[in-house]
Amino acid sequence: MSLFVLDNELVFPPVDLAGPEGLLALGGDLQPERILLAYRQGIFPWYDQEPILWWCPDPRFVLFPGELRVSRSMQKLFRKKAFDFSINEDFKAVIRQCKSVQREGQEGPWITDAMEQAYITLHEKGFAHSAEVWQQGQLVGGVYGIRLGRVFFGESMFSLVDNASKYAFIAYVQQILREGVQLVDCQVYTSHLESLGARMIPRKAFTGLLEQLIPQQEGPASS
Repeated sequence: MSLFVLDNELVFPPVDLAGPEGLLALGGDLQPERILLAYRQGIFPWYDQEPILWWCPDPRFVLFPGELRVSRSMQKLFRKKAFDFSINEDFKAVIRQCKSVQREGQEGPWITDAMEQAYITLHEKGFAHSAEVWQQGQLVGGVYGIRLGRVFFGESMFSLVDNASKYAFIAYVQQILREGVQLVDCQVYTSHLESLGARMIPRKAFTGLLEQLIPQQEGPASS
């Protein structure tokens, strides 16, 4: 396997040159233009210390919004309106919580300070979005990611009480489905998202969908 080292030029190698686990390149930076270029090609940054690592796994874990599965227990929570739901109400708090929440099998945070600031900048430019759920005015769960065209690239979610992240994810997917989003990128497998309807598709099929669903000249989403 040849690992590509990025320089200042805004370019990535072809994704089919990624290694068996999906690692494609290292280096570069987290300027908004590079991150957005990466997402357009199905590439995402994922690392816990320098250098930056860029990935494009095969197969790819995705959710087609029309295939969203809502369990009976979650339907009951929605009927009860167990949480208050919002979009882009507090992006900084969502990414901060995603960064700080301890996860099983994870020694430390994978959202570095540089990553946090990069996605806050993308939020300020209208590309990164968050969904939040609240109880008694307190933020208890949320999800954030990048939206380009009719694709939402999910980055991370957190939950401080049972089912809060599921509630945020379900409510947000239902909302963006109404707005015409046809694909949610979940990046890598989790049983949590599989239970909601996410599944594996070949990388080639995934990148083909990106070409169809993201316009060549893409501005920020409105939601």
